[in-house]
Amino acid sequence: MGKEIEIYCLNTGERINMEGGSTPGDLAKILGDRLPFRPICAYVNNKTENLDFPLFSPKHVELLDYMSRAGLDVYIRSLCMMTYKGVRECFPGMRLRIELSISRGHYCRLYDEAGRMVDVSAEMLEALRHKLREIAQADIPFERKERPTSEVIEIFRRQGLEDKVKLLDTVRDLYTTYYLLDGLADSYYGPLAPSTGYISIFNVESYENGFLLLGPDPAAPGEPMKPLAQPRLYKAFTDYLDFNRVIKVSSVGDLNQAIANRHTADLINVAEAMHEKFLGRISDDIARRREKGEAGIVLLAGPSSSGKTTTCKRLAIQLMTNCIVPKMISLDDYFVDREKTPRDESGDYDYEHLHALDLERFNLDLQALLRGEEVNLPTYSFENGRRSDIVKPLRLEANDVLLIEGIHGLNPELTSSISPSNIYKVYVSALTTLRIDDHNWISTSDNRLLRRIVRDYKYRHTSALDTLRRWPSVRRGEEKWIFPFQENADAMFNSSLLFEIGVMKAYAEPLLRDVPHSAREYAQAYRLLRFLHYFETVPAEQVPPTSLLREFLGGSSFKY
Repeated sequence: MGKEIEIYCLNTGERINMEGGSTPGDLAKILGDRLPFRPICAYVNNKTENLDFPLFSPKHVELLDYMSRAGLDVYIRSLCMMTYKGVRECFPGMRLRIELSISRGHYCRLYDEAGRMVDVSAEMLEALRHKLREIAQADIPFERKERPTSEVIEIFRRQGLEDKVKLLDTVRDLYTTYYLLDGLADSYYGPLAPSTGYISIFNVESYENGFLLLGPDPAAPGEPMKPLAQPRLYKAFTDYLDFNRVIKVSSVGDLNQAIANRHTADLINVAEAMHEKFLGRISDDIARRREKGEAGIVLLAGPSSSGKTTTCKRLAIQLMTNCIVPKMISLDDYFVDREKTPRDESGDYDYEHLHALDLERFNLDLQALLRGEEVNLPTYSFENGRRSDIVKPLRLEANDVLLIEGIHGLNPELTSSISPSNIYKVYVSALTTLRIDDHNWISTSDNRLLRRIVRDYKYRHTSALDTLRRWPSVRRGEEKWIFPFQENADAMFNSSLLFEIGVMKAYAEPLLRDVPHSAREYAQAYRLLRFLHYFETVPAEQVPPTSLLREFLGGSSFKY
């Protein structure tokens, strides 16, 4: 211990004197019953840290529970390490791979020593479930260690964690942080809980040929998440997982090696070709429906920064190769006058609300267009907050389809008066299938957030700080108006590109570094900077002008 230091506790708004070298965990003990929850981690000067993080100088400290954003991340990472230990003990020689986040959990697969995927039986799942409960009850500490990277590489190599070895070889840091759980080593790119006793709410359930790892449900305290069937989303993900395996780039270490070996141009060309192939398939499906007199309207929907606009433009080109003429209209022109716009819980106008649109006028116009009548489309003035009196006629000819892009495209209420046979729905999202390593996936939300930070700065002169502040509200809107309707889609288009984070790195890093340390959003900025650190840079000059990524970087051959 060292000299006395002053800690400002944000939970209670008081200054507390502590010995140098004390930890957030020690602060929690001092507060005792005045803290209405059991903390799992802490913000220390707006940076997420373990409860055993030593404090040697004055700090702002906020203790966080497992239902906070940062706390839930800590909880899930800790649960993942427990699962790794459980798999090692229940199924010696098998390899755990946490593939992606889906169906309210994390989809895991097991592989044998020859690299073949193993179907997880009900008996295997029950054995793992029992082992996880045993590990939780044992209250084993997660021990944080920091050693020279060369030593950590040897530790991981002895455990057969070759994906982590490959990553550390390509990142080339002098020192590396890792964790020990009862002598078993692993690495996670953020803090873990103090011990397994903190991780008591979880479940594992059968899913496809693997299993879902389910953490606590924020909407039902004390209960684990319940899975949600998402077969279409699962297929969209696994189509790309298979593609990654074929080209032998499934992890960041694989990508970094490909970049170092100057295979970037090949990766970009193949990834872009995959986009064209999938858009071509969607176009062919629409053409088949048109031959039956169906699918006169094509709706595209997806969350923020999924690349809907470029997807719409590229799909229009594919449709023309099928002798179908796309006519585009904007849902934005159907906004109601501003004073009629619904308000959110803060009293602000909620432009993402379905009823911010004039649904009656929209449906009447669609019905008239499908009957072959001419319609004068509305034009909405965002400056005035109401429609402008502009003549904008539209009529659909025999070979035309109406192509409409907007966040509500999959919501059946949007087109309640139109026969479902006349509608073809496309869901667009950046379903990231690249992993950091076998036990650390890449969040699709993080991928989209990086896109938005870069685009907002380039086209709207918005700082990364402002984008980060707005992001939770954007995510709440997606959870309410987009994600519940994903499985309504006739087709799903994965807009992610295998190489894109390597390209975005050079654009996003300087913007994230500008986020002030004093801002609460610094925790997110710091986390994203650490994440980007693992990627080798991909030169943007190699990205073609037709790429969806150009929607965010600039330099596109499409007009927006």
